[in-house]
Amino acid sequence: MTNNQWHERRNQVIANGMGAVYPLYVAKAKNAYIWDVEGNRYIDFASGIAVTNTGHSNERIVDAVKQQLDDFSHTCAMVTPYPSFVQLAEKLTELAPGNSDKKAVLLTTGAEAVENAVKIARAHTKRSGVIAFKGGFHGRTNLAMGLTGKVAPYKSGFGPFPSDIYHAPYPNEFHGVTVQQSLSALEDIFVCDIEPERVAAIIFEPVQGEGGFYQAPVQWVKALRTLCDKHGIILIADEIQTGFARTGKVFATEYLDIEPDLMTMAKGIAGGYPISAVVGKADIMDSAAMGGLGGTYAGSPLGCVAALEVIDIIEEEQLCVKALDIGEQVSTRMHELRKTLPQIGDIRILGAMMAIEFTDPESGDPLPQVAKEVISKAQEAGLILLACGIKSNVIRLLPPLTIENQVLRDGLDKLEMVLLSSIK
Repeated sequence: MTNNQWHERRNQVIANGMGAVYPLYVAKAKNAYIWDVEGNRYIDFASGIAVTNTGHSNERIVDAVKQQLDDFSHTCAMVTPYPSFVQLAEKLTELAPGNSDKKAVLLTTGAEAVENAVKIARAHTKRSGVIAFKGGFHGRTNLAMGLTGKVAPYKSGFGPFPSDIYHAPYPNEFHGVTVQQSLSALEDIFVCDIEPERVAAIIFEPVQGEGGFYQAPVQWVKALRTLCDKHGIILIADEIQTGFARTGKVFATEYLDIEPDLMTMAKGIAGGYPISAVVGKADIMDSAAMGGLGGTYAGSPLGCVAALEVIDIIEEEQLCVKALDIGEQVSTRMHELRKTLPQIGDIRILGAMMAIEFTDPESGDPLPQVAKEVISKAQEAGLILLACGIKSNVIRLLPPLTIENQVLRDGLDKLEMVLLSSIK
């Protein structure tokens, strides 16, 4: 069957709300390549939204999961746990930045991790309020949608959302939002909306993902840490897209010289197997009552063994170093191309978390139609790309960290061709 035939079948049975960026249907994937059902080959600059940091079908991960399948696939960790469940929690608490004693809870999805982080913060503080930031993305479940700072398509038509959630501007130099403006807005929330003594948590992304790959300034994050310490507020770092070597560190928070109270983890944690985690200071993590945290599939044994292998691969194959090298290569190519294409308004790169924002060179207005055109033409060129940004005018580049140099160069050649043909 062809891609179009599969797409017709899909449209008959899949709800419209669950979109698909590309009408192509995957038959096979290996490292940075994807093949569709028609035999077409693509270079993957999306990695399943920063999930397959260790490449598609990594043999080490596949072998670990096959062995686990031979033993068992599920028992429910809350009923009869297993060694890998404990081993992964040990590894994650060792890797999380900061010197505090830490504990973990293993879950299934990123949104689930976010919801549980808020639950833990509320249980610890006995408060209800949560502050998030405009442009942030924290998931598609109801509480996570409430925290998300982008309406379309994530929140449109789905309200009402939980109460006691407030949004402040995220500092953004390219768009003229200063650190001081963001901090002043937080103080305004304390004056106008909710007293700080009723705020349980502030949640932020070290690099906004869906919002456009904007990096948190160190000065701002340190000010958040001070503010939280002053008022007894839990600081949550959402590392779901930034984690597991994507930014050139195991976690992007390592660039910020602070220790968050709680961290959410998912996506790249297990090379494509569904698992997530909340990791944080032990006294805070222990605040929830027995049975208050968990889930039927939480900490799946398949996800646990895959994640343990991913952590070993990151260390043994020096994927943090490789992420930095990928970023340098992309930066060189894109800054050179920018001389020809002034519609490339900004290039943002932290390790292999990379974005290109399109703006009108005269007015500075966003150019979402350019990003849409680039995404559309990429499939024909044999390239998989993703868009992002609150104005939908950004494309993001998230190749596997294990991508071969020649494949990366080939992918950048394709990207350059697509950009030149898309921007008039």
